[in-house]
Amino acid sequence: MEISACDPGLPETIGLARLFAIGFSGSDYSAIITELLARLETAKGDAAALFDLGTILMLNGKRQEGLDCQKDALRLSRQFRQPATGTAEAPVRLLMLAAPGDFMANTPVQFLLEGAGTTLDTHYLSPDGELPDLVPPHDVLLVGIGESDESAPILKSLQPALADWPRPVLNKPADVLKLAREKLAATLGPGRGLDVPVTVRIAREKLDDLANEKARPADLLGEGAYPIIARPIGSHAGHGLSKLDTPAAVRAYLDTQKGEDFSISRFVDYRGDDGLFRKFRIALVDGRPFLAHVAIGRHWMLHYLNAGMAESAAKRDEEAALMATFDVDFAARHSDALTDLAALAGLDYFAVDCAETREGKLLVFETDTAMIVHDMDPPGLYPYKHPQMTRIFKAFREMLQARAHKTRPRAPASSRDAA
Repeated sequence: MEISACDPGLPETIGLARLFAIGFSGSDYSAIITELLARLETAKGDAAALFDLGTILMLNGKRQEGLDCQKDALRLSRQFRQPATGTAEAPVRLLMLAAPGDFMANTPVQFLLEGAGTTLDTHYLSPDGELPDLVPPHDVLLVGIGESDESAPILKSLQPALADWPRPVLNKPADVLKLAREKLAATLGPGRGLDVPVTVRIAREKLDDLANEKARPADLLGEGAYPIIARPIGSHAGHGLSKLDTPAAVRAYLDTQKGEDFSISRFVDYRGDDGLFRKFRIALVDGRPFLAHVAIGRHWMLHYLNAGMAESAAKRDEEAALMATFDVDFAARHSDALTDLAALAGLDYFAVDCAETREGKLLVFETDTAMIVHDMDPPGLYPYKHPQMTRIFKAFREMLQARAHKTRPRAPASSRDAA
């Protein structure tokens, strides 16, 4: 494997962040689709046009059609470029290693690079995780592949290849693998002020034992009692996620689920004294925490999009206040927990969905390198968001620059260093 000594001129995509923003704002894709189809009429081998069409299809809920289109694009090229937007005194060339898939497969770094003056080249690996003979010149390499059952073999195969990489590597594969739900409690351990419920992967027959009262939650989890949380393996965004209070509830749940494998954990009631649940998304950049959003609602299964934030000025006012005081309030109150979280995860960039327990601990739901942190919310409704997102993006840009400059004086020792 070598790093190219010259720029290979990769196919240039519109990019996930810009395409996502179009749909998020309520606009349609008709003009862009017309343009992309015209390009394909002129050149059927236009890999970038095919890739962008696949992204648009997925954004419109046509996941399988989008993945098929992406597969066709990857047959033509496995490397794509998103040109830099904005300017920087010290521009950085970032190479991201990615896995084929939808928006939850990889770090959505495009959102973090808006206006950063950073060129992003992405190489989509094959299922065996083998690196190509030649990769584009770059200053920093980011392992963008998120943790999942599908990506685990790729991440494992990358470990020896990246062990002595001649450029700085962000989010090393071994650390990404530690984020699996069933490994998270062991990864984070008894961190100071952290509450990380044990998650266990079980077969359907084990859930059946709970339903038939042949087993108790503590028998499977080693902790806790009813209620428990159950979800099908591989599910996201709350699909199939349920709180089960009794063996009868387990039976009713099994009657609605066709899967054979599930994960379970103890339920933690994290509502505040006012009866509302608050779920925080925190981005950790080089160990430093930043508040990305706060979802506030009456149901424990809480996501920002279902929390009714746009419909409630009171919720937005509270979120604005939490952002304004985050460093001196929430982050200070949970300083030990956040420090341990960053150190134990060992990642350069990731996000955590969390809450505060009634006992004052930081309750960790999920940590992931593939969570979206964005600046797409309308400023008229969320005037406080842009300054906060700008801080996160600035921190990410500064981390890239610090890593890149750290190794630039190094003289090339071989052809793969001659970038």
